[in-house]
Amino acid sequence: MKKTVLGFLVILICGFASAQQLKSPNGNFTMQFSLAQGGVPTYKLDYKGKAVVKTSKLGLELKKDDKSLLNDFVVTDTKTATFDESWKPVWGEVKAIRNHYNELAVTLNQNGTNRSIVVRFRLFDEGLGFRYEFPQQKNLTYFVIKEEKTEFAMTGDHTAFWIPGDYDTQEYDYTTSKLSEIEALMKKSVTANLSQTSFSNTGVQTSLMMKSANGLYINLHEAALINYSCMHLNLDPKTFTFTSWLTPDAKGDKGYMQAPCVSPWRTIIASDDARDILSSKITLNLNEPCKIDDTSWIHPVKYVGVWWEMITNKSTWAYTDDVPTVELGVTDFKKLKPNGKHGANNANVRKYIDFAALHGFDGVLVEGWNEGWEDWFGHSKDYVFDFVSAYPDFDVKALHEYAKSKGVKMIMHHETSSSVRNYERHMDKAYQFMKDNGYDAVKSGYVGDILPRGENHYSQWIINHYQYAIEKAADYKIMVNAHEAVRPTGICRTYPNLIGNEAARGTEYQSFGGSKPNHVTLLPFMRLLGGPMDYTPGIFEMDLTKLNPDNHSHVNATIANQLALYVTLYSPLQMAADLPENYNRFLDAFQFIKDVAIDWDESKYLEAEPGQYISVARKAKDKQDWFVGSVGGNDPRTSKIDFSFLEKGKSYVATIYADGKDAHYKTNPQAYAIRKVLVTNKSKLSQWVAAGGGYAISVVPATSENSKGLKKL
Repeated sequence: MKKTVLGFLVILICGFASAQQLKSPNGNFTMQFSLAQGGVPTYKLDYKGKAVVKTSKLGLELKKDDKSLLNDFVVTDTKTATFDESWKPVWGEVKAIRNHYNELAVTLNQNGTNRSIVVRFRLFDEGLGFRYEFPQQKNLTYFVIKEEKTEFAMTGDHTAFWIPGDYDTQEYDYTTSKLSEIEALMKKSVTANLSQTSFSNTGVQTSLMMKSANGLYINLHEAALINYSCMHLNLDPKTFTFTSWLTPDAKGDKGYMQAPCVSPWRTIIASDDARDILSSKITLNLNEPCKIDDTSWIHPVKYVGVWWEMITNKSTWAYTDDVPTVELGVTDFKKLKPNGKHGANNANVRKYIDFAALHGFDGVLVEGWNEGWEDWFGHSKDYVFDFVSAYPDFDVKALHEYAKSKGVKMIMHHETSSSVRNYERHMDKAYQFMKDNGYDAVKSGYVGDILPRGENHYSQWIINHYQYAIEKAADYKIMVNAHEAVRPTGICRTYPNLIGNEAARGTEYQSFGGSKPNHVTLLPFMRLLGGPMDYTPGIFEMDLTKLNPDNHSHVNATIANQLALYVTLYSPLQMAADLPENYNRFLDAFQFIKDVAIDWDESKYLEAEPGQYISVARKAKDKQDWFVGSVGGNDPRTSKIDFSFLEKGKSYVATIYADGKDAHYKTNPQAYAIRKVLVTNKSKLSQWVAAGGGYAISVVPATSENSKGLKKL
């Protein structure tokens, strides 16, 4: 259903000089736009009669422009609309998404310059999206953004869940603090990374989650980041006002614009129920509909891979230790001695293919297959990989044929070492090489400082590169899983071949010193609002000295927690990241990873509190099966859920994978218990969760065979 109504149905206008008010479809939100003294555009947002964002300024500062787009505006036009439709994602948490909002578009003309801009507001039942639009006109053609000056004035000293603002990485643990404490905690929060550029001791990244003293949950983010630089937020700790802070390019400029053009949407999601934040689809709805006509080749993927053994340093990406530097096309690896630890060798890869085939996985990722890993990082090397030349012990065609015979797809790996120009030079050839050898999905990486030198991972030019890679991949019918790229902003609606991103602190950091136990209770509130994450869960051996005696890191989770992540961290791309031999030790627990779906008809958020717990139930695509996941945080707790999401009058068999009674993420992470019970939509569950723990449940329709002897819950 689609309906658009123009007119003054949702706006109260008493002359252009007065405030203009917009209400959400359900009436819970009220947004007011007005011009402050001096013709400064402002807005404010209320939820159920209480302020979410106080009066905040709008505008942009332009480079070499005396007046900029900040003040001296008059309102010359307003347009309103109501929009209501449902659309079906190619993959997703739900079968259909409703896109329902009331809209206000305010046209502003600047005195003296005769320049016009449009500020477009869309108010949903979950919150607000707004953006700047620059129509084609004589007096505003090409312009350079010095800084966007959008404000988000908070109403008090909220509790915030944040990571440091950074132009090059999002791979930080979250810090929980009051807004007033951010400045004092910033230095401690900035931990080492292979590429990082901090900009302020009060700067944080979006998506930013907050909770007010009166129990209001607030999230600030952006949507549809296209041909623009990524937005951070810089806090004034005296007024609790955030101001947008764009990522600069090598010259320090923050955006080269050509009218007609638009900015990304700035989003404010708010509710008195944390579950509403998790279920919001504002970010997706503010992106354009799918631009790929035939999406039949795009599909969810469950995979294993030659990866964790490298991350833990059990094996290596590099083939040899004999040479200090590599020249592609010159260095003859067939004449060099293998180091004996190269993970991407034929025998080892066949082992993963066999494991994937035995247990019904779709694909096998292999990293370190291609020449160049001996000196790939830290040398500002332009021609670092060619993405088609394999090491002598990796037979591309033979492994493809072997995998094909087993019903398994190989997944390509393209590490660029952030040499962006080099990747673009080779992209067509690399994608064609994939198609020629049966690969239809690629994991790309952008580790290290960006080349061209001086650019940042989130500046406009590099944002455009990431988009170019996605669109070029679509030309070859290739699915993309981008690591170290910009955080997602819902673009996967428009280009659903973007089936995964990293863009946050993933499981690999459990091998680099560990992540906080509550990290996975925060990711869905922030990082996942823009799109799915390739978190690579499923680690069963937490003591990494057993993989590598020199690696003393510990995975801060229980096995039950790792199982739950396949439900709580939504992604159509899910990896069973551990080594096959570790799964073979716990095949009864591994059964959940084999069974759990990766595409869904329905999703119900049952419990949620950022930093403490999340419980989710999801119904498998085109099936009657449900799966439940619940993760806890730093402390043990008792989760209480019901099964009201199940169909009335039907019985189901629930297999519960839970923490053992003495489980603990640090001292006893492998303690778990599995039990089966009969449930209906009236059943209730009270389940203990260990520190860093969780539980996972598979729910299937009961039959006379699978329910025999089971007790009702």
